[in-house]
Amino acid sequence: MPESIAALLQLVRILLTHGRRLAETVVAKGDTPQFASIGVAFGTHDVSNVLARIQRGMLRLLALDAYLCRRAQKGREIPFVEPRTPAVPAARPQPGTAPAAPKSPPKSPRKRSLPYNPESPHIPTMEEIEAEVRRTPVGRTIARICLDLGVVPAFCTGEMGNALLQVLEFYGGSLSKLFAIRRKREIAFQKERDKRPQTWEWNWRDLRKDRMRQVLGYLIGEDPPDDPVPYPA
Repeated sequence: MPESIAALLQLVRILLTHGRRLAETVVAKGDTPQFASIGVAFGTHDVSNVLARIQRGMLRLLALDAYLCRRAQKGREIPFVEPRTPAVPAARPQPGTAPAAPKSPPKSPRKRSLPYNPESPHIPTMEEIEAEVRRTPVGRTIARICLDLGVVPAFCTGEMGNALLQVLEFYGGSLSKLFAIRRKREIAFQKERDKRPQTWEWNWRDLRKDRMRQVLGYLIGEDPPDDPVPYPA
């Protein structure tokens, strides 16, 4: 088993376990004040929207797991991705000069997939997700999974949080884009919450680990409880 793939598979399977438990928690606590701590990670109180995105994240995890296993069987490591540098614009042709003739005939345009929209509840087909995972850097796929599952640092143990950051940094993810989307979600969530006084009882800005355990039942990176998520009395 290539070392990098072993570490990535461990991460993927922790997130798979979390995703299953999270879906149960959203169904059980969607109408409670505590749901605010989960809803803000998705930018909405809409439980059906949240559940759709969790399902999409789970499909991405399954596709990534299968992709990593195939590479492991072939002994192919996941290479580090160098940070991208801004492209240098091409020089403009001087007036009066004809553009160079193409060296080969242009290829027929390929059918492009829809751009990734983290706020949409749309769930692509499994074939579309598998194709996306194959052509996307692993770090970017993990970032999309974190957005689909509403994974934020407050939900994670320190070790798990560091592992996710390292994957984003070394395998093609973008921390700046991830944090920008999270910030937009917080703003959108607060606008919704201002119109829902019945949710004001719970302070979603309180990110202490014991509070997050109260919401989720555990932290990502810890073993979740074996018992079903309790419904509020």
